[in-house]
Amino acid sequence: MQQMIRDIAVILNATLMYTPPLLFAALGSCFSEKCGVVNIGIEGMMTIGAFVGAAAGYYTGNPWLSFLLAGVAGGLLALFHAFACITCRANQTISGTAINFLSSGVSVFVCRLLFSGNTETIPVSNKLPLFLSGLFSWCAEHLPAPLAGLFRPNGFLDNVFNTYASTYLAFLAVPIVWYVFYRTQFGLRLRAVGEYPRAADTLGIHVAGVRYICVILSGILAGLGGASLTLATVSAFRPSIVLGQGFIAMASVIFGRFRPQGAMLGCILFAFCSGLRVIVGSNTSISVNLISMIPYVATILCLVLFVGKSQIPAASGLPYEKSK
Repeated sequence: MQQMIRDIAVILNATLMYTPPLLFAALGSCFSEKCGVVNIGIEGMMTIGAFVGAAAGYYTGNPWLSFLLAGVAGGLLALFHAFACITCRANQTISGTAINFLSSGVSVFVCRLLFSGNTETIPVSNKLPLFLSGLFSWCAEHLPAPLAGLFRPNGFLDNVFNTYASTYLAFLAVPIVWYVFYRTQFGLRLRAVGEYPRAADTLGIHVAGVRYICVILSGILAGLGGASLTLATVSAFRPSIVLGQGFIAMASVIFGRFRPQGAMLGCILFAFCSGLRVIVGSNTSISVNLISMIPYVATILCLVLFVGKSQIPAASGLPYEKSK
């Protein structure tokens, strides 16, 4: 029984730990998709964010500054995508694919320049902090004995919820993005631009400006998602660190019907599959390669089951040219 409780705690903790990279990227994808720009380059923006977060963390020793710089790096890469798709009216899928190749190549090249071909591991002291460690220590000392045990190190609640600050920032971002989408004038404009850009243009909305802002925001959030990997989840950078998580985040957006709250549920589902992979891998003799497929198989199944039910913005993927 105790082993089962420990396994449940491990799965839940792993789910919370694997969710932030997906959730930040998925919220970024929501911004881009809602305004009508397909951003396949989320994966590349996560990669550049992961690298910048790791490199800045190594040289500055400040995880919060590194986290912010990673978001800036993702935003700058998204600016290239926005210029190609909005100003030059290039094919959005091809531009996003190019961004993925560019970010991977730049990250590996600069990493070799800075670290002589090695992938540096960030020291533990430079990781993002455990968000609830202080509160849990206070509870363990001041609460009555039966409850205090849950908050002590290796207690059930400590094992589940005492995770990195990036986890709680990602979940906090969901209601903020929802509020922006559905309770602000900017949210109304970006949804109008994604559905009927010509009608929005006739009402005086700057279609290109709104799309630029949304695509850059998508890059910033994707960069934060990549930094969540190198400054919390993995604490190291390697070229394959993102490993398809940008595409899983996009699948979560489709699963959630392009709404932030729905995307969050999709990210939790895929993160749960990753957590399940940890338990299955440690308790069975099944090949590690087969176990590693669990999140990706779940992604394919969700796309097959839900892609037809998702209501894609009407102008998604269509470049807009202002009438003369």
